[in-house]
Amino acid sequence: MKFAILGSGGVGGYYGARLARAGHDVTFIARGAHLQAIREHGLQIRSPALEDFVVRAAAEEDTARVGPVDVVIVAVKSYDNDTAFPRIGPMLGRDSAILTLQNGVDSVAALAAIYGERPVIGGTTYIATSIAAPGVIEQNGTHRRIVLGEVFGNPPELTDRVRRLQEAMLGADIQAEAVADARVPIWEKFILLVTLAGFTAAARMPIGPLWADLDVRARMLEGCREIERVARAEGVALTADMIERIPPYLDALPPTMRSSLLIDLSMGKRIEVEALLGAVVRRAARTGVPVPIMSTLYAVLKPWADPAA
Repeated sequence: MKFAILGSGGVGGYYGARLARAGHDVTFIARGAHLQAIREHGLQIRSPALEDFVVRAAAEEDTARVGPVDVVIVAVKSYDNDTAFPRIGPMLGRDSAILTLQNGVDSVAALAAIYGERPVIGGTTYIATSIAAPGVIEQNGTHRRIVLGEVFGNPPELTDRVRRLQEAMLGADIQAEAVADARVPIWEKFILLVTLAGFTAAARMPIGPLWADLDVRARMLEGCREIERVARAEGVALTADMIERIPPYLDALPPTMRSSLLIDLSMGKRIEVEALLGAVVRRAARTGVPVPIMSTLYAVLKPWADPAA
C-alpha cells in the first residue's frame, strides 16, 4: 500500500517506519532538521525493549509533491489542525482514505467537514514514543497498538478497507485491531486521557500521589463519569462497565507516569487543552450535561494553551 504520514514525529514517524520496513511505499511529511535528517540518514527507530532499525523512505515538506496515496495517516498535534488538514488534499485520489490517530474526538468531524465523510477512518493508538533527535525516534516499552474503524454511517460490520488496512499494519508488526464502530474505542481512550491529563497537569504532579489520595481518586473517577455521560448523550454505545475498568488500569500505571499534556506544559510548549478538556466542555454545553470537574480543570489550564500567545 502507499502511505503518507502527515506528522512524522514520535507517533506518525514510528508507525510509518514500521510500514516502510515491511515494504510499503511510505512518504514522511516533515520539516526543518527532522526532514533533513530523514533525507540524509533515514529514519532511525530506537527501541530497547524490541529492536533498533533504520528505514530509508521519501520525505517531503510540500504535500503537492507526493501525489495520491492509498492512506494518509494523520498524527499531528491537534492544535495544528487548521494548517495541517488543508495540506491533505493533494494526496487524495478517488479511493484514498484518511486515518487519524490524533488525541481527542473532534478530528474525524473536522476532516469530514473538508473532505466529506467517505474517506475518513477513525483510530486511536497506545504507544510511548518521542523524537530523541532529528531523524531519531525513541520508543519506551513495547506498546504499538492501533484500534481503527469507520466512524460515520454506523456500519454493522467491518468494512473491506478497514480490514485491508489492519492486515497491512499486522504485517508491519503493528498491533492493529479493527472494529466496526471506532467511536467506542476512541471515546474510551478519551475518557481516561482527558482525566489523566487534566488532573496531572493542573496539579503539576505525576499520577502516583494523585491516585493514592482517596479524595483525589474519587474526583478523578467522577470526572470520568462526567465525560461518560457526555458520550452517552451523543449516542456513543460505551460498555456498561466502562468506569469499573479504570481503577485496575490506573493501579497498574507506574507512579511516575506523567501525561503528555503535563510534559508539554512543564516544557513551556503548546498544550492540547482545547482538543481534550475544551472538547468535553463544549460538547457538554450542547448536550446539556453538567461537567463541573472538567469545566474547572479546563478553566485552570486554558490560559496555558499557548505560552507564546
